[in-house]
Amino acid sequence: MKKLYGTGVALVTPFKKNGNIDFNGLEKLVKYVGNKVEYLVILGTTAETSTLKEEEKRDIIECIKSFNYKKRPLVLGIGGNNTEDIIAKIKSIDLSDFLAILTVTPYYNNPSQEGIYQHFKSIVRQTNVNIIVYNVPKRTGSNVLPETVIRLAKNFQNIVGIKEASGNILQSYKIIEKRPNNFSVISGDDFISLPIILGGGEGVISVIAQGIPDSISRMISLARKKKSEEAFAIFYEIFSMIDLLYREGNPTGIKTFLNLIGICNSYVRLPLLSGSSSLRNKIRYLLRTNRITKF
Repeated sequence: MKKLYGTGVALVTPFKKNGNIDFNGLEKLVKYVGNKVEYLVILGTTAETSTLKEEEKRDIIECIKSFNYKKRPLVLGIGGNNTEDIIAKIKSIDLSDFLAILTVTPYYNNPSQEGIYQHFKSIVRQTNVNIIVYNVPKRTGSNVLPETVIRLAKNFQNIVGIKEASGNILQSYKIIEKRPNNFSVISGDDFISLPIILGGGEGVISVIAQGIPDSISRMISLARKKKSEEAFAIFYEIFSMIDLLYREGNPTGIKTFLNLIGICNSYVRLPLLSGSSSLRNKIRYLLRTNRITKF
């Protein structure tokens, strides 16, 4: 598999006021983002996947596939803390339209590094898919250390990359330093995507890019060309908005933004809450005063 370069987008799941999935909003989002980024990530954390029924997940997959028209590569999130269950889910889905599976390290169980290694080894040995490891300690409670990542990357060709969201830039650099040539290091954090890419990473799986795809894609492209001054100039233009959109959590912030620019509703499912009136007013203010209005 070729490396995943550039900007990927972790898509939200739009909901109606009654809690049902808003497929019209989802179509509008995919069409708005699709031609401006390199690939789409379906059913990741940002999609509120933990609150979706299996039938809803299947409907979302088919919906996005039909709206995407095979224009952009697709990555599908299939994760959990039950290794056998993840394997069964992967085997039950037609993955012919997907470039890879994004699977988060097991949460709550708090496995050792050897347990994490054996978890991914079992998935790779019992399935025939490309795997991107998703390391996000603030959500899972466990951190995949660079040594474990390198061990997985070198031992299993189908483990093709990592979405690194530990917030530790040094950890990313340690992986980049020793990884195999075919292994992608992808930032999972909008705030530190530039230093990871400038240090040798391939790109970002972004939340904010579905709101301002032109700005994020241009910034990431410049970083990949090692044009750091131009890339950081864009970053500082949008920094205040990125900071604001994470203040009440993800995807609350980005859904509020998408609602204000007319893409989809801002509803979320419990235990998340919709954005406050204060958040909406602050986003409105930045949209009026900031150059990112040129999306």
